[in-house]
Amino acid sequence: MTTRAPDRSVDREILRLAVPAFLALVAEPLFLLADAAIIGHLGTPELAGLGIAGAVLQTAVGLCVFLAYGTTASVARQLGAGNLRAAISQGIDGIWLAVIIGMVTTVVGILATDWLVGLFGADGRVADHASDYLRIAFLGTTPLLVMLAATGVLRGMLDTRTPLIAAVLGNLLNIALNFALVYGLGPLPALGLRGSALGSVAAQVFMAGLLLVVVVRGARREGASLRPDLPGIRAAAHAAIALVVRTLTLRAALMVTTYAAVQEGGETPIATHQLAMTVWSFLSFVLDAIAIAAQALTGRYLGAGNRDATRAITRRMVQWGLASGVVTGLGLAALSPVLGHLFTNDAAVIDQLAPVLLVAAIAQPIAGYVFVLDGVLIGAGDGAYLAWGGLAVLVVYTPLALLTDDLVWLWVAFAGGFMLGRAVVLGLRARGDRWMVLGAR
Repeated sequence: MTTRAPDRSVDREILRLAVPAFLALVAEPLFLLADAAIIGHLGTPELAGLGIAGAVLQTAVGLCVFLAYGTTASVARQLGAGNLRAAISQGIDGIWLAVIIGMVTTVVGILATDWLVGLFGADGRVADHASDYLRIAFLGTTPLLVMLAATGVLRGMLDTRTPLIAAVLGNLLNIALNFALVYGLGPLPALGLRGSALGSVAAQVFMAGLLLVVVVRGARREGASLRPDLPGIRAAAHAAIALVVRTLTLRAALMVTTYAAVQEGGETPIATHQLAMTVWSFLSFVLDAIAIAAQALTGRYLGAGNRDATRAITRRMVQWGLASGVVTGLGLAALSPVLGHLFTNDAAVIDQLAPVLLVAAIAQPIAGYVFVLDGVLIGAGDGAYLAWGGLAVLVVYTPLALLTDDLVWLWVAFAGGFMLGRAVVLGLRARGDRWMVLGAR
């Protein structure tokens, strides 16, 4: 069986998946944007505490992004090969793996909160705020990971609309709960930073439940078992090892960047870096919409044994990634002088943020190229190369980041050392054919 992808249909197929994924990914970082906007007006120490807590939590959850990416690729391969029941069964295994990892991460994270915050060298009010937020936020780890795995199942089935609906409803709930619990609304007390964490956890539980309902209905329709299958869970965990290493290198680079910002001393660089990284994450998710389409379509066409369609879609998605990066870069450059006012009243943070965002704007086309090729290779199951490539880039970038003594130059190192290094590593791989392994496995 082969699946043709005529040139005229390539854009339509990409857009059919990428547009809902784009909207869902725009909604997803609104968790952080809403938290930053609401917390930023409480004060700079609270915002700096949120920055440290966010870096820790995003690392813990980000290491498990394979639950979405790996599940998307494996489900899409089975779908391309015509094995619908097997596709859903692999997705169920991924969800059970998410439950196990989430429960362990929650317990360990809560017990290690003070130690994790202490790694950043922060003290005083900033450390207290970070610990308060993080202990509560870790309660949302399991629903977050279940949400990742369920989203991966649906994307692998070429359904990006359901995750969009869940993201929109969940983020609306998150904004409402955060505002009500942070500042107090009616009978609700003003809980400050703790209220923001509680609101986010509640919204995450809601989103995970909504996605689970859809996946369970599909499993019952196809006769797939919902019970834990230990061999299947072990197989999913084994296949994820390379992606975990790949993700670990990415998160380590972001942690190194945050650490370097903290070492500059004072609350202003930490708060400025938090806002800049929040904006960067927002735009990264926007660009990653094409990468999500890449994961699903690459897995589908390789599973169907269609090498030519895989190459054609890869070429077109790279063009989309570059073009999207140019658009987001121009938009960010235009807004860089005024974005700071949306998040804080601190004049020092606002002044320092503008040049940092300008550097981030220049790096956007590189980011678009990197995210697309990363999605292609994930969809192809080329995790081993991604892991080794990520380690190589991390080794080069770390000393560049730690040697900087200015936040703007730190972001120059991030754009030129980390992102450009990833572009070289991924581009070299994509030019060859070794990653294009055909078949359902």
